[in-house]
Amino acid sequence: MSKANMNSKVDFFFDKANKWQEELNLMRNIALECELNEELKWGVPCYTFQGDNIVLIHSFKDYCAFLFFKGALLEDTDSILIQQSENVQAARQIRLTNRQEIVDLKKILKTYIYQAIEVEKAGLKVELKKTSEFEVAEEFQKKLNQMPNLQKAFYELTPGRQRAYLLHFSQAKQSKTREARVEKNIPNILDGKGLND
Repeated sequence: MSKANMNSKVDFFFDKANKWQEELNLMRNIALECELNEELKWGVPCYTFQGDNIVLIHSFKDYCAFLFFKGALLEDTDSILIQQSENVQAARQIRLTNRQEIVDLKKILKTYIYQAIEVEKAGLKVELKKTSEFEVAEEFQKKLNQMPNLQKAFYELTPGRQRAYLLHFSQAKQSKTREARVEKNIPNILDGKGLND
């Protein structure tokens, strides 16, 4: 492990991890052995190459994972990359559930990390869907048609904020729930705020 690339600001993440501590430390070592710089971003360890995000480590109840920022561009030769949901466009995870699995996959994990570094060096970008390609829930479209000020405010939001609202509204299965979500968020949209602002 390259101690030179370690960042003490990240230590707390590994120290506080009770369930996955051994696994997370193994993953940290693998990332650092790939000569990546360790940074703290979004409250988790993020590994960068020349300032560009390559992979981060996070843990959940049932697994810990490497999350590759441009995982959609990686060649998944070992069929281990997971798209968390259909709405995740670029990122992909490799989920790990025990120490031995990480030890056994060490060489493969490094191969994926090196491949992600090469994707970054080549300047490759994931072709993201345009906001106009996302489904607009019928209930929201109705409100946009009825309220020109809402329509204007919505289209003045950043594309990312627009997508977040569109996904939030369309994910509800029942029309009643979609209507309630739209009504609840109209004031935020009119104020120029995003879904989680």
